[in-house]
Amino acid sequence: MPLLQVPVIDITPLHAGDLAARRQRAAEIDRACRDIGFLVISGHGVAETMLDEVAAVSRAFFTIETAEKQRIARPGMDIARGYIGLGAESVARSQGILDAPGDLNESLMIGPVDVSDTPYYRAPAAGRHFHPNLWPARPPALRPLYEQCFRDLSRLAATIMRGFALALELDEAFFDPLIDRHISRLRVRRYPAQPQPPAPGQLRVGAHSDYGSLTILRTEDAPGGLQVFNRAGDWVGVPIIPGTFIINIGELMARWTNDRWRATLHRVVNPPRAEAHDSERLSIVFFHNPNYDTDITCLPTCTGPGTPPRYPPTTSGAHLRGQFTRTQAA
Repeated sequence: MPLLQVPVIDITPLHAGDLAARRQRAAEIDRACRDIGFLVISGHGVAETMLDEVAAVSRAFFTIETAEKQRIARPGMDIARGYIGLGAESVARSQGILDAPGDLNESLMIGPVDVSDTPYYRAPAAGRHFHPNLWPARPPALRPLYEQCFRDLSRLAATIMRGFALALELDEAFFDPLIDRHISRLRVRRYPAQPQPPAPGQLRVGAHSDYGSLTILRTEDAPGGLQVFNRAGDWVGVPIIPGTFIINIGELMARWTNDRWRATLHRVVNPPRAEAHDSERLSIVFFHNPNYDTDITCLPTCTGPGTPPRYPPTTSGAHLRGQFTRTQAA
Protein backbone atom coordinates (compact mmCIF):
# COMPACT_ATOMS: atom_id res chain seq x y z
CA MET A 1 0.00 0.00 0.00
CA PRO A 2 1.65 3.28 -1.06
CA LEU A 3 1.90 6.24 1.27
CA LEU A 4 -0.98 8.65 0.58
CA GLN A 5 0.03 11.22 3.21
CA VAL A 6 3.38 12.98 3.62
CA PRO A 7 5.49 11.21 6.28
CA VAL A 8 7.62 12.84 8.98
CA ILE A 9 11.20 11.49 9.18
CA ASP A 10 13.92 12.35 11.71
CA ILE A 11 17.16 12.63 9.69
CA THR A 12 19.46 12.94 12.70
CA PRO A 13 21.12 9.60 11.80
CA LEU A 14 22.22 11.00 8.43
CA HIS A 15 24.70 13.31 10.16
CA ALA A 16 25.10 11.70 13.59
CA GLY A 17 24.55 7.98 13.19
CA ASP A 18 26.54 4.92 12.19
CA LEU A 19 26.23 3.36 8.74
CA ALA A 20 23.50 0.94 9.79
CA ALA A 21 21.40 3.78 11.19
CA ARG A 22 21.98 5.86 8.06
CA ARG A 23 20.90 2.99 5.84
CA GLN A 24 17.77 2.40 7.91
CA ARG A 25 16.76 6.05 7.62
CA ALA A 26 17.62 6.04 3.91
CA ALA A 27 15.17 3.17 3.43
CA GLU A 28 12.41 5.32 4.93
CA ILE A 29 13.36 8.16 2.61
CA ASP A 30 13.30 5.79 -0.37
CA ARG A 31 9.74 4.76 0.41
CA ALA A 32 8.57 8.37 0.73
CA CYS A 33 10.26 9.34 -2.53
CA ARG A 34 8.77 6.32 -4.35
CA ASP A 35 5.24 6.75 -3.05
CA ILE A 36 4.53 10.47 -2.75
CA GLY A 37 7.73 12.41 -3.52
CA PHE A 38 7.44 14.50 -0.33
CA LEU A 39 8.58 14.15 3.27
CA VAL A 40 8.83 16.34 6.33
CA ILE A 41 12.19 16.23 8.12
CA SER A 42 13.17 16.91 11.69
CA GLY A 43 16.68 16.67 13.14
CA HIS A 44 18.08 18.80 10.31
CA GLY A 45 20.46 20.93 12.38
CA VAL A 46 19.61 24.32 10.85
CA ALA A 47 19.20 27.09 13.44
CA GLU A 48 15.62 28.26 13.88
CA THR A 49 16.86 31.67 15.03
CA MET A 50 18.52 32.24 11.65
CA LEU A 51 15.36 31.22 9.79
CA ASP A 52 13.27 33.54 11.95
CA GLU A 53 15.63 36.41 11.17
CA VAL A 54 15.44 35.68 7.44
CA ALA A 55 11.65 35.74 7.65
CA ALA A 56 11.63 39.02 9.58
CA VAL A 57 14.03 40.83 7.25
CA SER A 58 12.08 39.52 4.25
CA ARG A 59 8.83 40.91 5.61
CA ALA A 60 10.55 44.25 6.01
CA PHE A 61 11.67 44.13 2.37
CA PHE A 62 8.22 43.29 1.07
CA THR A 63 6.69 46.29 2.86
CA ILE A 64 8.83 48.65 0.76
CA GLU A 65 6.99 50.46 -2.03
CA THR A 66 6.81 48.57 -5.31
CA ALA A 67 8.87 51.10 -7.29
CA GLU A 68 11.86 50.55 -5.01
CA LYS A 69 11.52 46.78 -5.11
CA GLN A 70 11.40 46.94 -8.90
CA ARG A 71 14.91 48.44 -8.93
CA ILE A 72 16.18 44.90 -8.46
CA ALA A 73 13.57 43.23 -10.69
CA ARG A 74 14.48 39.96 -12.38
CA PRO A 75 16.57 41.11 -15.36
CA GLY A 76 15.69 38.32 -17.79
CA MET A 77 13.54 35.21 -18.23
CA ASP A 78 16.53 32.90 -17.82
CA ILE A 79 18.09 34.81 -14.89
CA ALA A 80 16.82 33.48 -11.57
CA ARG A 81 17.70 36.54 -9.52
CA GLY A 82 16.01 39.54 -7.96
CA TYR A 83 12.45 40.63 -7.29
CA ILE A 84 9.45 39.06 -9.01
CA GLY A 85 6.20 40.94 -8.56
CA LEU A 86 2.69 39.73 -7.92
CA GLY A 87 1.38 37.74 -10.88
CA ALA A 88 4.61 38.03 -12.92
CA GLU A 89 5.21 34.28 -12.95
CA SER A 90 3.00 31.27 -13.65
CA VAL A 91 4.70 28.00 -12.74
CA ALA A 92 1.81 25.94 -14.16
CA ARG A 93 3.21 26.93 -17.57
CA SER A 94 6.10 24.55 -16.88
CA GLN A 95 3.48 21.79 -17.26
CA GLY A 96 2.44 23.09 -20.69
CA ILE A 97 -0.62 25.05 -19.48
CA LEU A 98 0.23 28.12 -21.51
CA ASP A 99 -2.84 30.18 -20.56
CA ALA A 100 -2.38 29.71 -16.80
CA PRO A 101 -2.84 33.04 -14.96
CA GLY A 102 -0.03 34.63 -12.96
CA ASP A 103 0.60 33.27 -9.47
CA LEU A 104 -0.56 35.31 -6.48
CA ASN A 105 2.76 35.82 -4.74
CA GLU A 106 5.77 38.11 -4.85
CA SER A 107 9.31 36.95 -4.18
CA LEU A 108 12.97 37.76 -3.80
CA MET A 109 15.50 35.29 -5.15
CA ILE A 110 19.26 34.79 -5.02
CA GLY A 111 21.68 32.22 -6.39
CA PRO A 112 25.13 30.97 -5.36
CA VAL A 113 26.94 33.29 -2.95
CA ASP A 114 30.48 31.86 -3.16
CA VAL A 115 31.38 32.31 -6.83
CA SER A 116 35.03 32.73 -7.81
CA ASP A 117 36.47 34.39 -10.89
CA THR A 118 37.64 31.11 -12.41
CA PRO A 119 36.94 29.56 -15.82
CA TYR A 120 34.27 27.14 -14.58
CA TYR A 121 32.03 29.96 -13.39
CA ARG A 122 32.69 32.19 -16.41
CA ALA A 123 32.62 29.59 -19.20
CA PRO A 124 29.99 30.01 -21.94
CA ALA A 125 28.34 26.78 -20.80
CA ALA A 126 27.70 28.36 -17.39
CA GLY A 127 25.20 30.67 -19.08
CA ARG A 128 23.24 32.78 -16.59
CA HIS A 129 23.52 30.32 -13.72
CA PHE A 130 26.14 32.42 -11.90
CA HIS A 131 24.67 35.82 -12.66
CA PRO A 132 25.50 38.24 -9.82
CA ASN A 133 22.90 38.48 -7.10
CA LEU A 134 20.77 41.61 -6.95
CA TRP A 135 20.57 43.13 -3.48
CA PRO A 136 18.12 45.78 -2.23
CA ALA A 137 19.45 48.92 -0.60
CA ARG A 138 17.36 48.16 2.45
CA PRO A 139 16.97 46.57 4.86
CA PRO A 140 20.77 46.37 5.29
CA ALA A 141 20.62 43.12 7.28
CA LEU A 142 19.03 41.24 4.38
CA ARG A 143 22.17 40.39 2.40
CA PRO A 144 24.23 38.77 5.21
CA LEU A 145 21.20 36.81 6.42
CA TYR A 146 20.34 35.52 2.95
CA GLU A 147 23.97 34.55 2.35
CA GLN A 148 24.11 32.64 5.64
CA CYS A 149 20.80 30.94 4.87
CA PHE A 150 22.04 29.92 1.40
CA ARG A 151 25.17 28.34 2.88
CA ASP A 152 23.33 26.57 5.72
CA LEU A 153 20.71 25.09 3.40
CA SER A 154 23.43 24.08 0.93
CA ARG A 155 25.03 22.00 3.68
CA LEU A 156 21.68 20.46 4.58
CA ALA A 157 21.03 19.62 0.91
CA ALA A 158 24.42 17.88 0.70
CA THR A 159 23.51 15.76 3.73
CA ILE A 160 20.17 14.82 2.19
CA MET A 161 21.84 13.96 -1.11
CA ARG A 162 24.12 11.55 0.77
CA GLY A 163 21.01 9.97 2.24
CA PHE A 164 19.57 9.79 -1.27
CA ALA A 165 22.69 7.98 -2.49
CA LEU A 166 22.29 5.32 0.20
CA ALA A 167 18.59 5.01 -0.58
CA LEU A 168 19.46 4.39 -4.25
CA GLU A 169 22.08 1.70 -3.42
CA LEU A 170 24.94 3.98 -4.50
CA ASP A 171 28.15 4.93 -2.76
CA GLU A 172 27.26 7.44 -0.06
CA ALA A 173 29.51 10.07 -1.68
CA PHE A 174 28.21 9.44 -5.23
CA PHE A 175 26.61 12.87 -5.62
CA ASP A 176 29.34 14.88 -3.84
CA PRO A 177 31.35 15.89 -6.96
CA LEU A 178 28.14 16.57 -8.89
CA ILE A 179 26.86 19.24 -6.45
CA ASP A 180 30.06 20.92 -5.26
CA ARG A 181 29.40 23.95 -7.51
CA HIS A 182 25.63 23.71 -7.53
CA ILE A 183 23.33 26.25 -9.18
CA SER A 184 20.71 26.36 -6.46
CA ARG A 185 18.36 29.23 -5.63
CA LEU A 186 17.13 30.66 -2.35
CA ARG A 187 13.72 32.22 -2.79
CA VAL A 188 11.52 33.90 -0.21
CA ARG A 189 7.88 34.13 -1.26
CA ARG A 190 5.22 36.35 0.24
CA TYR A 191 1.60 35.39 -0.29
CA PRO A 192 -0.48 38.49 0.44
CA ALA A 193 -3.92 38.39 2.00
CA GLN A 194 -6.76 38.27 -0.52
CA PRO A 195 -9.44 40.82 0.33
CA GLN A 196 -10.66 40.51 -3.28
CA PRO A 197 -11.40 37.12 -4.88
CA PRO A 198 -8.73 35.86 -7.30
CA ALA A 199 -9.43 35.57 -11.01
CA PRO A 200 -10.92 32.26 -12.19
CA GLY A 201 -8.27 29.54 -12.05
CA GLN A 202 -5.73 31.77 -10.33
CA LEU A 203 -3.85 30.27 -7.36
CA ARG A 204 -1.12 31.38 -5.01
CA VAL A 205 1.07 28.90 -6.93
CA GLY A 206 -0.33 26.83 -9.78
CA ALA A 207 0.07 23.05 -10.01
CA HIS A 208 3.64 22.12 -10.97
CA SER A 209 6.58 19.94 -10.09
CA ASP A 210 9.91 21.46 -9.09
CA TYR A 211 12.75 21.42 -11.58
CA GLY A 212 15.93 20.29 -9.86
CA SER A 213 17.17 17.61 -7.48
CA LEU A 214 15.30 18.50 -4.28
CA THR A 215 13.52 21.38 -2.59
CA ILE A 216 13.79 22.47 1.05
CA LEU A 217 10.81 24.48 2.31
CA ARG A 218 10.02 26.29 5.52
CA THR A 219 6.53 27.74 5.58
CA GLU A 220 3.88 28.98 7.97
CA ASP A 221 0.64 27.48 9.17
CA ALA A 222 -1.76 30.03 7.72
CA PRO A 223 -4.91 29.76 5.59
CA GLY A 224 -4.28 28.81 1.98
CA GLY A 225 -1.34 26.40 1.92
CA LEU A 226 0.59 23.64 0.17
CA GLN A 227 -1.19 20.63 -1.31
CA VAL A 228 0.29 17.50 -2.90
CA PHE A 229 -1.35 15.31 -5.56
CA ASN A 230 -1.07 11.72 -4.31
CA ARG A 231 -1.30 8.37 -6.11
CA ALA A 232 -5.00 8.06 -5.27
CA GLY A 233 -5.68 11.21 -7.28
CA ASP A 234 -6.37 13.38 -4.24
CA TRP A 235 -4.94 16.74 -3.23
CA VAL A 236 -3.69 16.37 0.36
CA GLY A 237 -2.24 18.92 2.72
CA VAL A 238 1.31 18.77 4.07
CA PRO A 239 1.76 18.85 7.86
CA ILE A 240 3.21 22.14 9.12
CA ILE A 241 5.28 21.22 12.18
CA PRO A 242 7.46 23.75 14.02
CA GLY A 243 11.18 23.07 13.67
CA THR A 244 10.87 20.98 10.51
CA PHE A 245 11.39 21.37 6.77
CA ILE A 246 9.28 20.04 3.92
CA ILE A 247 11.38 18.22 1.31
CA ASN A 248 10.30 17.21 -2.17
CA ILE A 249 11.82 15.60 -5.24
CA GLY A 250 12.35 17.64 -8.42
CA GLU A 251 12.20 16.69 -12.09
CA LEU A 252 15.93 16.13 -12.46
CA MET A 253 15.95 13.60 -9.63
CA ALA A 254 12.96 11.84 -11.16
CA ARG A 255 14.84 11.62 -14.47
CA TRP A 256 18.02 10.46 -12.73
CA THR A 257 16.08 7.68 -10.99
CA ASN A 258 14.10 6.67 -14.10
CA ASP A 259 10.88 7.64 -12.27
CA ARG A 260 11.64 5.32 -9.35
CA TRP A 261 11.16 8.55 -7.39
CA ARG A 262 8.32 10.96 -8.03
CA ALA A 263 8.44 14.63 -8.93
CA THR A 264 4.96 15.11 -7.56
CA LEU A 265 2.55 17.81 -8.66
CA HIS A 266 1.85 20.32 -5.92
CA ARG A 267 0.24 23.72 -5.58
CA VAL A 268 -0.42 26.50 -3.08
CA VAL A 269 -4.15 27.12 -2.84
CA ASN A 270 -6.03 30.28 -2.03
CA PRO A 271 -7.43 30.74 1.48
CA PRO A 272 -11.14 30.17 2.12
CA ARG A 273 -12.99 33.43 1.54
CA ALA A 274 -14.03 33.60 5.20
CA GLU A 275 -10.32 33.69 6.19
CA ALA A 276 -8.90 35.55 3.19
CA HIS A 277 -8.55 38.92 4.91
CA ASP A 278 -6.05 37.53 7.43
CA SER A 279 -4.18 35.00 5.33
CA GLU A 280 -0.76 36.46 4.56
CA ARG A 281 2.00 33.86 4.71
CA LEU A 282 5.74 33.69 4.02
CA SER A 283 7.79 30.78 2.70
CA ILE A 284 11.56 30.26 2.59
CA VAL A 285 12.40 27.93 -0.28
CA PHE A 286 15.74 26.44 -1.31
CA PHE A 287 15.70 24.88 -4.76
CA HIS A 288 18.74 22.61 -4.89
CA ASN A 289 20.14 21.99 -8.37
CA PRO A 290 23.29 20.05 -9.35
CA ASN A 291 26.29 21.65 -11.07
CA TYR A 292 25.25 23.07 -14.43
CA ASP A 293 27.32 20.53 -16.39
CA THR A 294 26.12 17.49 -14.43
CA ASP A 295 25.00 14.80 -16.83
CA ILE A 296 21.48 13.71 -15.91
CA THR A 297 21.47 10.17 -17.28
CA CYS A 298 19.64 7.25 -15.71
CA LEU A 299 21.48 6.04 -12.60
CA PRO A 300 22.95 2.52 -12.85
CA THR A 301 20.80 1.21 -9.99
CA CYS A 302 17.60 2.46 -11.63
CA THR A 303 17.76 0.58 -14.91
CA GLY A 304 18.12 -3.03 -16.00
CA PRO A 305 16.37 -5.77 -17.95
CA GLY A 306 12.79 -4.67 -18.48
CA THR A 307 13.43 -1.14 -17.17
CA PRO A 308 15.27 0.77 -19.90
CA PRO A 309 15.99 4.49 -19.44
CA ARG A 310 12.83 6.52 -20.02
CA TYR A 311 14.48 9.87 -20.74
CA PRO A 312 17.20 11.12 -23.07
CA PRO A 313 20.27 12.55 -21.33
CA THR A 314 20.26 16.22 -20.41
CA THR A 315 22.25 18.47 -18.12
CA SER A 316 21.19 20.27 -14.99
CA GLY A 317 21.81 23.68 -16.55
CA ALA A 318 19.96 23.02 -19.81
CA HIS A 319 16.87 21.65 -18.06
CA LEU A 320 16.65 24.49 -15.57
CA ARG A 321 17.07 27.22 -18.16
CA GLY A 322 14.25 25.73 -20.24
CA GLN A 323 11.86 25.66 -17.29
CA PHE A 324 12.79 29.17 -16.12
CA THR A 325 11.86 30.66 -19.49
CA ARG A 326 8.57 28.77 -19.78
CA THR A 327 7.12 30.09 -16.52
CA GLN A 328 7.27 33.84 -17.11
CA ALA A 329 3.79 35.32 -17.21
CA ALA A 330 4.85 38.65 -18.64
